[in-house]
Amino acid sequence: MNPKVARIIDANFNRAREALRVMEDHARFMLDHESLAKRLKVVRHELTSAVTSGITDALMIARDTPGDVGTSNETESEYRRGDAESVVQAAGKRLSEALRVIEEYAKTFDETTARRVEQLRYSGYELEKELGLHMRAREAFGDVHLYVLITESLCKQPLSAVIKSVSESVGRCYFQLREKGLGDAELLDRAGVFVQCCRDAGAISIINDRCDIAIASGADGVHVGQDDLSIDTVRQIAGAELLVGISTHSVEQARVAMAQRPDYVAVGPMFATPLKPDSDVAGPQCMRQVAELTSLPKVGIGGINADNAGDVFDAGADCVAVCTAIVASDKPGEVSRAIVDALQRSTRPVA
Repeated sequence: MNPKVARIIDANFNRAREALRVMEDHARFMLDHESLAKRLKVVRHELTSAVTSGITDALMIARDTPGDVGTSNETESEYRRGDAESVVQAAGKRLSEALRVIEEYAKTFDETTARRVEQLRYSGYELEKELGLHMRAREAFGDVHLYVLITESLCKQPLSAVIKSVSESVGRCYFQLREKGLGDAELLDRAGVFVQCCRDAGAISIINDRCDIAIASGADGVHVGQDDLSIDTVRQIAGAELLVGISTHSVEQARVAMAQRPDYVAVGPMFATPLKPDSDVAGPQCMRQVAELTSLPKVGIGGINADNAGDVFDAGADCVAVCTAIVASDKPGEVSRAIVDALQRSTRPVA
């Protein structure tokens, strides 16, 4: 092997392994995501196998750190990162660049190595994307613990007043516009008003079912059910612009949903609810099982009020979705505050 090629391979091999380690540790320690951390570790080990097989000595002999003219080349931003997420984003880009360099130069001495690294590069793209989605979901939810479902016909106060009152009482929260009976034009008009009210209140706006309405109204996300468009289809239509959540009613549905990489997963009904009187109650025990499967934000939904919200938080929910108990109240802000306070009284540790 050409010694200069060996130096290039060695430098980029180290660069790629370091990037993978940064991504792996973020998945492990920041996201508590066991399976994602494991997959990153597997890629790291596969890379070592692919690159060092039969050429370890050549790489070590070619290494010349003191003689590397690039060690002193620096940029102004090189030693600055805005937050932990930006560290991971930089690592993901560094990984793909390093793997591409290894792949190209490996073609000069071993086609098999080049092909193996090419496949690892594709795996790296997918892992970078998945890690990014998990980070975005965590950032979007943050310390948000309330998700209010709004159907205007159920509201005792105007839609704008409900959003304003709840937001003033509990701070940043999610609102979902859930209007099953409106025609497209009327739904879009209402969604436009809804989104603007959420923006004015500093809240996150979600449209139920309709990603086209979500896009057209400028909403932050869309929520789909088991019989709606798949998450993959929504992402094909909307790209990465919309947060995407999905309703699940069993552990198995949640497991299938998580494979589609939503931004959050809703689990329910937690309790009997007049909105869906024929639905089987999944209960907090279902939330507890789902919480063991994923670190994605989990939203308990169905029949939740101030009296039982604590049970849902205890089971592992990060957030609770509430409709009638809040929107049908004369004092939606006070009810919202009581529901969020249930988290403080729960047995679940609060970050």
